[in-house]
Amino acid sequence: MADAEMADAEMADFLMPVLGADMDEGTVVEWLVKPGDEIHKGDVIAVVDTAKAAIEVESFASGTVEQLIVEPGQTVAVGTVLAKIAAARRPPGEKRPAEKRPAEKRPGEKRAAGKRTAVRQEVSSPLVRHVAERLGVDLSQVHGTGQAGSITRADVERAAAPPAGEQPVPRPDGARRRATPLARRIAAELAVDLAGVAGTGPDGTVREADVRRAAGAGTAVPRQAQAVPAAAARAQATRQVTARLMARSKREIPHYYLSDTIDMSAAMAWLHARNLELEVTERLVPAALLLKAAAVAARTVPVLNGFWTDDRFVPATAVHLGVAISLRGGGLVTPAIHHAADLPPFELMRKLRDLVTRARAGRLRGSELTDATISVTNLGEQGVELVYGVIYPPQVALVGFGKVAERPVAAGGLVGARPVVVATLAADHRATDGYTGARYLTAVSELLQRPEDM
Repeated sequence: MADAEMADAEMADFLMPVLGADMDEGTVVEWLVKPGDEIHKGDVIAVVDTAKAAIEVESFASGTVEQLIVEPGQTVAVGTVLAKIAAARRPPGEKRPAEKRPAEKRPGEKRAAGKRTAVRQEVSSPLVRHVAERLGVDLSQVHGTGQAGSITRADVERAAAPPAGEQPVPRPDGARRRATPLARRIAAELAVDLAGVAGTGPDGTVREADVRRAAGAGTAVPRQAQAVPAAAARAQATRQVTARLMARSKREIPHYYLSDTIDMSAAMAWLHARNLELEVTERLVPAALLLKAAAVAARTVPVLNGFWTDDRFVPATAVHLGVAISLRGGGLVTPAIHHAADLPPFELMRKLRDLVTRARAGRLRGSELTDATISVTNLGEQGVELVYGVIYPPQVALVGFGKVAERPVAAGGLVGARPVVVATLAADHRATDGYTGARYLTAVSELLQRPEDM
């Protein structure tokens, strides 16, 4: 940035974020931007490795990247300055310019060939541009499948796949393997020796797809058997971090517990009728309705939706539903589905599937790990009938659901088999009491009796 421009700009520190109540430090895995890049609030600009997962971290402000201070591979404490962001100042009274959006293409209209690259750059995020640069993909040749024709990460990775019949470029024996930082990290997690992987990138560079292809085909040379795989080490670290956090939760939070057995007849009948209209891959499962009911009930009883901070309850402005997800290597993460109470069950189900996929692939975003206002643990698929959870601080409540199972139920003087689920609530007695918790479980039950209204 020129000196004249610096005079009209204010600097902001981009800090190592807190990606959970259990995080003390993080490792910068890779930067997705470089000095001079323009960024916008919400753009993913870095990947940070924590004890639980590698997290894509978003920018907190718009501006220009002035300096990257922490190098990839460095581990630093939470709050350490990672980069400097220069935010352009506006003269007093000047309004923020409206965000430019790419013009939609009318039927039969062709874009000018000379402007294609500029349009593509405008509708792709820094993360996508970084992935494209790393994989050697020309964005001007990529067809975007995202909103308004934007290019997604999947579009770039699809374009980077070698054409059918194309052979990877072998490397001379003994030569140090050229590989992207992400490929090296994935190789470590999958216990793959890069020396046995042929790269399809520029000059034979090994890319992530090459590592995964080699690992899946069993053609890569395994590392020494005595070496501890990175995934196993991460799983052990995750469990230790979770243990410390849960011990703190039980030590500091006065939990109280409630449960209710909920008749799921109406909910299951509604699900069955709706699923007859859907493709097999789009059909809903009971979890979609349970999560929706938990989110709407949190809006109905807002004193359970928020945080205990500085010895007082701070209500949340929206319901961001944390969902406990088990990782393949072991351990749990609890990322959030944002604005869950406002989503229809179908959209909630889609977001849940996406969240599970990205959580197990190590592609969560920082906001998804820090924004949850109330959490749910659903162990029904594991055959569990009753689960009492431990509150994830600084939240004040956690909801548990067991499996939906047929049980004898008395109704109208008759006993018959009906599908039921046991819903539980673990709540912080500093913020609420049993009466409030009972109101919440009653709200969940009433919502599940009217699934068509959710």
